[in-house]
Amino acid sequence: MSHIDDELVKRIHRDLQDDFDEELELELEDRDHGVMASDAPAGDGLERKRYFRELFRLQSELVKLQDWVQHTGHKVVILFEGRDAAGKGGVIKRITQRLNPRVCRVAALPAPNDRERTQWYFQRYVSHLPAAGEIVLFDRSWYNRAGVERVMGFCTDEQYEEFFRSAPEFERMLQRSGIQLIKYWFSISDDEQRVRFLGRIHDPLKQWKLSPMDLESRRRWEEYTKAKEVMLERTHIPESPWWVVPADDKKRARLNCISHLLSQMPYREVPHADVELPPRERREDYIRHPVPQNLIVPEVY
Repeated sequence: MSHIDDELVKRIHRDLQDDFDEELELELEDRDHGVMASDAPAGDGLERKRYFRELFRLQSELVKLQDWVQHTGHKVVILFEGRDAAGKGGVIKRITQRLNPRVCRVAALPAPNDRERTQWYFQRYVSHLPAAGEIVLFDRSWYNRAGVERVMGFCTDEQYEEFFRSAPEFERMLQRSGIQLIKYWFSISDDEQRVRFLGRIHDPLKQWKLSPMDLESRRRWEEYTKAKEVMLERTHIPESPWWVVPADDKKRARLNCISHLLSQMPYREVPHADVELPPRERREDYIRHPVPQNLIVPEVY
């Protein structure tokens, strides 16, 4: 094996380690981050202990943000855009991981159906916008038209130009209606995307993430780059500017994005009344009946 191949294998292994850490995150509570036994690198130099410590700290701040949004009736829309395998899903998962899904929800729309293709372009996104006290995270958004639809030929030149006329006005309308709009573009290098795609190809648990469209996007890297540059130039407006997240290091990208998101809102800790567990009532005439054996799930493990 050549030095280049050996380095590629190491990078794929680091990507797999990141998936392991992702599962570990779900098992740990804030107070348990000290159980991390290893300071092995968690990417390009960010120690695992430090990563977990900062992630849990930021997630506790997200809980405070959630309470503030509910308390004040604030409305928030956050767009996550970027190339395939750029890490959008990873940061969305960390944001929502410890939040109430009734307050903070994800909108990940499939390809439009025949009826939706005849609607006003923004119409199917409008139904997912937040009411007071809600946060909506769009895992890809109306900017599909400026990216994949443009590159893959799913829209006409007239539809493409109309999008750039309409999108800034649509976003200004959202802002005037009281919706705060925050837009993130996750930026990765050509080489890093290649490594992540190879990791998905060779990991049976991740192969579902690879679609024919993803593979085609790899071939059309330069076309996507041109489309992204035009999109940023024509839709970066004062009312809803773009924020670019360098994402070659997934863990740093997550922490940096969440930290920046928190800085965009003047949230504060909302006081809560003390919660006391009421005593359980006990009645002498109550008898708990045994569960029929045929209803119990077999204990295989």
